[in-house]
Amino acid sequence: MRTAVCPGSFDPVTLGHLDIIIRASVIFDRVIVAVSRNPIKNPMFSISERVEMLKEVLKPYRNVTIDSFDGLTVYYAVEQKAVAIVRGLRVLSDFDNEFRTALVNKSLACNVETLFLMTRAEYSYISSSAVKEVAIFGGPLDRLVPPLVVGKFKEKLNGKPISGSCDSREG
Repeated sequence: MRTAVCPGSFDPVTLGHLDIIIRASVIFDRVIVAVSRNPIKNPMFSISERVEMLKEVLKPYRNVTIDSFDGLTVYYAVEQKAVAIVRGLRVLSDFDNEFRTALVNKSLACNVETLFLMTRAEYSYISSSAVKEVAIFGGPLDRLVPPLVVGKFKEKLNGKPISGSCDSREG
């Protein structure tokens, strides 16, 4: 069984994240979406909230499981007997950092490959940081995150309205 790890903070999970995870689920027999506990970041959602959101939105994908971890991703991948770490790339600037990380990971665990998947063009501008900023200021989230996450933001932000759109068909 070929297992891959899709790591990230997923604070929150975006449509771009889902694009990469779902495409990885076609390539690998088993995909572990691994939510990292990064002490450097100040998350909006707790680990358990992020894990629950991912479990709910990825429920239809039988070969995808959700977990959380501390420490280095590559060591987690080795523990899980994964053959690959899957990383999404949005823009060229993502590649520089991801490439360096992949080289470090390869030096720590030579039997774990890093697979880069380019996100679809329609998701290339989405980041969790941008999503949080849009949500905090009451902007529309429907083209950035799954509907479940929109609801979680409403709960987190005490029902602050999150509406509107920028549809090119509208004047």
